[in-house]
Amino acid sequence: MTAERRAGLPAVGLLEGNGVGLLRERALATAIQGGLERLYQLERVADVDAFVSPAADGEREALMVRMADDGAVEMSLRLPLLGRAEFDVLAGGDLDPLCQIIEGVSHFVYLAARAREDRGTTQLELELQAEVDKYVVLVAALGAHDEPRSARLRGRLYEEVSFTDAEGTEVGERYRMANQVAARFVRRLERTYLRDGRVRELHRELRRFYRLGQEEKLRVAAGT
Repeated sequence: MTAERRAGLPAVGLLEGNGVGLLRERALATAIQGGLERLYQLERVADVDAFVSPAADGEREALMVRMADDGAVEMSLRLPLLGRAEFDVLAGGDLDPLCQIIEGVSHFVYLAARAREDRGTTQLELELQAEVDKYVVLVAALGAHDEPRSARLRGRLYEEVSFTDAEGTEVGERYRMANQVAARFVRRLERTYLRDGRVRELHRELRRFYRLGQEEKLRVAAGT
């Protein structure tokens, strides 16, 4: 893998306002990458912080991907600045900038893993996994492996949301579908595993889900 520039899940402390420029964002991106790779038992392909650049004012996270002439995958990840804001994950406050960083890193790790295995992916598959990874990262950062707190986080991530792209558009419908499918999947995880404190089994199910293709992911999330 090449890039335009060659080159554990975050503790709650990393969510505090403690950085300038991209220092804080890079630290979060690095921690998120490590946590996802440990959970999903993935080999490191490349360090995400070598691919990060700041998004322009008002621009959302974006993973730019292209295939080079030699067949290598080139990627550049643009992340919004968090500023000095602090985040109360279960209560009030805007989680969107933080979730954008999780989504961007999720896309990066997922595409890198698929490229390593010479597997393709779809935009819906990417967005669905990113929706699940937002929950995975934040529930672990909070240590909230119990059903009541998980349910509160699920509500914040999948119900108390608005969408940038209009309903009825291709992109808007893709984001809405990914949101709804992830919400159903997380709810099933709560009922099946967190209700009885079966965290190890929860992790095994998350690893299994990660390796499925789009259609299998949709069936599993629907409980069929």
